[in-house]
Amino acid sequence: MIAGRLAFLTSLLATAVSCFTLGIMHARSSDLLAARVYDAKIDAIRAEVRSELGRGRRTDAVVPAGTTGQLAREDHAPNLSARERMVREIKQELQSEMGLLPVHLLRDRRSSFVELYSTDNFGKTNYGTAGYLGHGYFVTVKHAVVALKDEDNRQSTRKITSVRIVYRGKEIPAKVIDTGDADVEVHTGDWAIIRTRELELPALRVDTAFAYDFAEPLFRLGNDYSKGIILSTGYAGQKTSNGLVTCLTDGHPGVSGGGVLNQRGDLVGIPIGRMQGDYRFSFILPIRAEMLRKLSPYEQPVQTTLEP
Repeated sequence: MIAGRLAFLTSLLATAVSCFTLGIMHARSSDLLAARVYDAKIDAIRAEVRSELGRGRRTDAVVPAGTTGQLAREDHAPNLSARERMVREIKQELQSEMGLLPVHLLRDRRSSFVELYSTDNFGKTNYGTAGYLGHGYFVTVKHAVVALKDEDNRQSTRKITSVRIVYRGKEIPAKVIDTGDADVEVHTGDWAIIRTRELELPALRVDTAFAYDFAEPLFRLGNDYSKGIILSTGYAGQKTSNGLVTCLTDGHPGVSGGGVLNQRGDLVGIPIGRMQGDYRFSFILPIRAEMLRKLSPYEQPVQTTLEP
C-alpha cells in the first residue's frame, strides 16, 4: 500500500517537473521570438533612417547649412505627405511638452514674429523670419538681408535690393539698421537688426543671460517653408567652439531669423542654420547685448531678470 502511494507521488512529481520544464522552454522560446521581432523592427527603422539621410549628400564631417528658403525654386516645398507628417510630428511634440509653456503665452509670442522676404538683383526672392523688439525694430539673420560670400567663399555679385516683412497680410518695406560681422552663413556674427514703422505687435522680452543647459526645453517659432509662423519644440544640445548652440529641433527652410524661447517665453536666441543633410538639428545663435547696440535706451526691449 505504502509502495503504491510512493510510486504515485513519484509519478506526480515527475509530471510536475516535466510540465515546469516545458513551460520554461516555451517562455524562453516566446521571449526569443519577441526579441527577434523587436530586433527586426529596429533594423527596419535604422534602414529607413539611413535611406532618408542617404538622399542628401554624404559627408564625413558635420557641415552647417543655412535655413532661409528660396521662392524661385519649387523643389524646396515639401510634398503633401511630407507636410502631413511634419504637422503630425509637431502636434505630437506639443502634446508631449504640454504644460511647459502656457497656450496663451504661445499665442502671444507667435504674434511677435513675422514672415520676412528679400529680393536680390537677379530677381530671386528668399524667405525667412524676423522677431519684433518693439518701436519698429526686428531681429533676424544677416544672410537673409545681406548678400554674403558664395559657396566658394568668394564675394559674389549678388546684392539684396529690397527687404519686406508681412504685417496683417501686407508687405511693408524694411531697412537694415545694423548687422554682425559674418561674411558667411551660420556664424556668430550672422545677425541683423531691421526697422519699419512702429507696428501694433507685442514686443519680445529678451534674456541675454540664458545658460542653455544641456537638454533644456526650448520652443522655436519660424516661417516654416514660407507657410506662416509655425511652432516647434526641442531641446538644447552642445555648445560649439565658435559660440553657437546645437538644438534638437527642426531646421526647415524659412526658420532662419525666427525665435528660440525658453520656458518663460523669453527670446534667448535665433535659429541660423542646420546640419547639412539633416533637418532634425539646428544651430542656435544666443541673443547678445551687442545685437541691441543701435537701439536707443528707451527703445531697448525688456530684459528678463532672474528671480532670486
